[in-house]
Amino acid sequence: MKYNLTQISKPIQSELVQFNKLFKESLKSKVGIVDLITKYILKQKGKKVRPLLVLLSGNVAGGINERTYRGAILVELLHTATLVHDDVVDGAEKRRGLPSINAVWKNKVAVLMGDYLLSRGLLISIDGNDFDFLRVVTNTVKRMSEGELLQIKKTHKLDIDEETYFRIISDKTASLLSTCCEIGAMSTSSNPEEVKAMREFGENLGLAFQIRDDILDYVGTTKLIGKPLGADIKDKKITLPLIHALKTAPKKESGSILKSIKNGKNKKSISSILEFVNMYKGIEYADSFARKFAEEAKKNLVIFPDSESKKSLENLVDFVIERKN
Repeated sequence: MKYNLTQISKPIQSELVQFNKLFKESLKSKVGIVDLITKYILKQKGKKVRPLLVLLSGNVAGGINERTYRGAILVELLHTATLVHDDVVDGAEKRRGLPSINAVWKNKVAVLMGDYLLSRGLLISIDGNDFDFLRVVTNTVKRMSEGELLQIKKTHKLDIDEETYFRIISDKTASLLSTCCEIGAMSTSSNPEEVKAMREFGENLGLAFQIRDDILDYVGTTKLIGKPLGADIKDKKITLPLIHALKTAPKKESGSILKSIKNGKNKKSISSILEFVNMYKGIEYADSFARKFAEEAKKNLVIFPDSESKKSLENLVDFVIERKN
């Protein structure tokens, strides 16, 4: 059965409505320009996957409470702050179909706005005495920064191997999904085994999610994924499908492909790289890893009693692995 996020969020529909209300309130400021930009951010409707994970995890581990909402707001503020900063770093003109904050208000305002969002999240946690959340989130910010910096360094040299790739995606992507699930469980359970299981569920889900995302760069369509096919190649990002193909192919051929990535962005070179990855079974190899992590994620949930929210988390794993965008 094909799932979508609306079906997956069904068990916590009313709680998501409450979250959206509280999140909107958390952004309010007495400074005019800050209020103007936060209202603009709210127009950029995202999928809200991270608060969804916090709320579902909290529900599975014991039942949503006020602390669960504060945890969901914290991670969404952190996520939004990183997106605002990422757009500055990438020089992005658009975010979710609308002009990015840096495109409208310039880089200086965008960087300060990202800082504001992060500080709001930290203050909400301090006011709620959620110091355990802060410990988890601080480590996450560290990991995300390290992952991003490692990728920049390796992309510049074009020497990413499999071990480095997994470290990058674990720190850059999986760390935040892991944090969402850990904070959700921490908000409703004092059982360290349950908190650990939920943290590992989020890590495995995040790894499966990112590998699937990297596969879509080779097999998706522009219309569906909202970015041109081969966008990662253009950005000189070497991901698992390409890593495997480079390792499997004869050295001479791999060297020629690396040279092509280094030199150009023309359609012909991108097309030849896509063919190269297909020829050496890079997609199948990456897909086998994505499915392995997805299975591990489902195993992490075994210790929890059956419920609608647990079923939704299992369905979310399937959604991540089968998604086309």
